[in-house]
Amino acid sequence: MTTDARLVEDPGPTDAMVADVFQRGCTSRHVLEAVTGRWGVLTVAGLRDGAVRFNALRRRIDGVSEKMLAQTLQSLERDGIVVREVRATIPPHVEYSLTDLGRRVADSLTGLLDVLEGSVAEVAASQRAYDERRDA
Repeated sequence: MTTDARLVEDPGPTDAMVADVFQRGCTSRHVLEAVTGRWGVLTVAGLRDGAVRFNALRRRIDGVSEKMLAQTLQSLERDGIVVREVRATIPPHVEYSLTDLGRRVADSLTGLLDVLEGSVAEVAASQRAYDERRDA
């Protein structure tokens, strides 16, 4: 007896395999929140140029506390965006860098940051106009 391949239905991806950032429980939403939070964006962008030690990254990201940067790095490491490397030196030397996924994310974020930085005058004018309308 031969089996006709056309009769075998492809069940397609299961619900667990379909990523939908608009769904509350989707892993992609969690990663989006970690990456696009205030410190996540700046951390990923700050690592774009290569491996950086914790304190150097903290100095680069003006205003971030040690605690928040540590939490952000741990979250991004768990999600596969950042890798933490401990070098066997005295004292131990710890560096953070982006994974391949992290570099792809950073490339996308950098485009957004470029648009925002290049639009500061436009945003400031819009804010002034809005404030004037609200005060009138």
